[in-house]
Amino acid sequence: MKKITKDTVLAEIIKRKGAEDVLLKNKMPCLTCPFAKFEMGKLKLGEVCKVYGLDLEKILAGINALDKNVRA
Repeated sequence: MKKITKDTVLAEIIKRKGAEDVLLKNKMPCLTCPFAKFEMGKLKLGEVCKVYGLDLEKILAGINALDKNVRA
């Protein structure tokens, strides 16, 4: 699968099995926000992390590790 980066939109990220769990564990508020559901195709992971003060590197590592766990 394509590697997730700070420029990947949330709509693309949540398509991955387990990615939503990683985002929720890291307190990503957009998944529960009714307004964000309409903007998921535009919201970039890096921008959301910056706005909410979330650890982008930790989230990227968690999501990108999902692919490695599937292949193993």
